[in-house]
Amino acid sequence: MSNNSTKILFLTTLISGIFITISSNSWLGAWMGLEINLLSFIPIMSSNENIFTTEASLKYFLVQALASSVLLFLIISKTMMEDMFSLMNSQLSSMIMSTPLLLKGGAAPFHWWFPSVMEGLTWSNCFILMTLQKIAPLILISYLIKMSVFYSTIIVLSVMIGSIGGYNQISIRKILTYSSINHMGWMLSAMLLGENMWLMYFSIYSFLTLTIISIISPFQISFINQTFLFNNDNPTMKFLLFTSLLSLGGLPPFLGFLPKWFIIQSMVNNGMSFIITIMVVLSLITLYYYLRISYSSFMILHSEPSWNIQIHKNKIMLTTLILSSLSMLGLIMCSAVIIIY
Repeated sequence: MSNNSTKILFLTTLISGIFITISSNSWLGAWMGLEINLLSFIPIMSSNENIFTTEASLKYFLVQALASSVLLFLIISKTMMEDMFSLMNSQLSSMIMSTPLLLKGGAAPFHWWFPSVMEGLTWSNCFILMTLQKIAPLILISYLIKMSVFYSTIIVLSVMIGSIGGYNQISIRKILTYSSINHMGWMLSAMLLGENMWLMYFSIYSFLTLTIISIISPFQISFINQTFLFNNDNPTMKFLLFTSLLSLGGLPPFLGFLPKWFIIQSMVNNGMSFIITIMVVLSLITLYYYLRISYSSFMILHSEPSWNIQIHKNKIMLTTLILSSLSMLGLIMCSAVIIIY
């Protein structure tokens, strides 16, 4: 009980850190919010059940502390040497300020810490790291981002590494990590188009991640070979898992395709056809290995394996059914609403 109450306390301060960053009217206030957020997440990461959490929390702390130190140094430099920063090219200034924030968010090529940290976390902490921990850095990046060669490179690299990096992985945590890096590229491109666009993308991405983790977590699945023999006595659950994965990959007609559809249309209208073509082609690689996993899993029928933990399936069935139904039918429902109005 005390352990749960402690985690609730730290989760509250973690969310308050995000709100401090969002509502701050100065860079120093935003930095303070990021630090509260970081120091709240470290105790949440620690767990006696997983021996890798200590290593993961140390790696996470060192990387985030490095990014925070660089950001604080840049904030102080900007305050003390206002004249130098005003003479500096505005694009160069935003590039320098956004680099530590991109490191915090895990965008390529600053993603090197992300897969190894994810591998040592529980599924609930994986969800926090992939969603909540990205909110504050992304909002600060949205204040700085402008169309330039630097940001275009970051977008293309994030989509490329996110697609190719997950190709040979057997760990579901690493597959979701590289998928998150891929989505980071799409979210940064959505920022160039407008605030509403990236917020919509982030909301749908978070919802789909929650759906997948809510199915995987109770069964303690960590590797692809476990999904092949996962819950064969209940094929509905297997179907829900893989439709949610395909939705996260952006396969029409699932909900995950909706924000990508809007971004593709907006970028083509704004004359960014070359970048969006590269992004779409690279995202097809992600979709390919999701399809490959799904196809193999549905083809294999086997008796219940020893690692499947006996749980009260009816309790989680309703929740996952609702979440997965929204994932599957979300695009059709949204299209119907748009047509009606």
